[in-house]
Amino acid sequence: MGELSTTYMGLQLKNPIIVSSSSLTNNINSIKSCENSGAAAVVLKSLFEEQIAAEIGEIEKDHSVDSHPEAVDYVRQLGIDLKADSYLELIRQAKNEVEIPVIASLNCISNDRWTEFARSIEQAGADALELNIALMPRDIYTGAREIEEEVVNIAASVRKMVKIPVAVKIGPYFTSLPKMAEQLQQAGVDALALFNRFYRPDIDIENIEVISGYRYSAPEEIALSLRWIAILSRQLNIDLAGSTGIFDGAGVIKHLLAGAKAAMICSTLFINGFKQIGIMLDRIRFWMDTHNYQSLDDFRGLLSKKNIQKPAYFERLQYIKALVGIE
Repeated sequence: MGELSTTYMGLQLKNPIIVSSSSLTNNINSIKSCENSGAAAVVLKSLFEEQIAAEIGEIEKDHSVDSHPEAVDYVRQLGIDLKADSYLELIRQAKNEVEIPVIASLNCISNDRWTEFARSIEQAGADALELNIALMPRDIYTGAREIEEEVVNIAASVRKMVKIPVAVKIGPYFTSLPKMAEQLQQAGVDALALFNRFYRPDIDIENIEVISGYRYSAPEEIALSLRWIAILSRQLNIDLAGSTGIFDGAGVIKHLLAGAKAAMICSTLFINGFKQIGIMLDRIRFWMDTHNYQSLDDFRGLLSKKNIQKPAYFERLQYIKALVGIE
């Protein structure tokens, strides 16, 4: 039977399946269910920068501090501490009650003082930290370079504060994703998770209001991460994890063939339950036995861009009739 162990940003994992950040990982009972079902690691539900800011805002409403600079600093830190306490307690509890690696998650939109909270996460015992960075260009005054520099600065600032491994989860919408990835590597991050699945707004035409769109990913979304992992896996010296659209064991295998070290799952667990992890692992083992692979390294990256005869399959953005057989 094939050996499923792997490493991801220096962490030893019993298999490549990681449960990604969501409400499935925001309490100890669900985290235990992830472990008991076979997950190799969990990424805790993200603590959002806006949550900390909102906490600070509520405190400021109750205390008049406008004319006292020292009081402003005190209230700001108090807000961070209050919101952080429950998150740090979850990290400590998880580390006491599960054996799999526990990866904390911060959802970042600025390079502000709150990034010091990363050190508290490390002290609470987290095995690693994932920075979920999604900066959206919202106006005509902010250029691509400014956004990209902010992403790199956030990662670099947090990297300097902690010794535990740091991964960055980003979206695909950069002018040059390979260059962006290389800059994050230079900033010292240990891994990239590809990709963020962004909030999708919809419009209710009967009530004339903006509503949330469908919250789960779909299997066909897997193509995006496959493309970029295949392109990047032989150009970078950091680990890559696939995320979004991975619903079954075949999806994990595809990412490993493209060059990923791990696969992050979420939507499939909401739809199919925690039992899906075991089903996925059985599928991977069966496939490895069928193809006579003894370990993940035996086939990892076999279909990366550098290893295939027709790299245009990953490189071309437009349809080519000769490639895909359709107009």
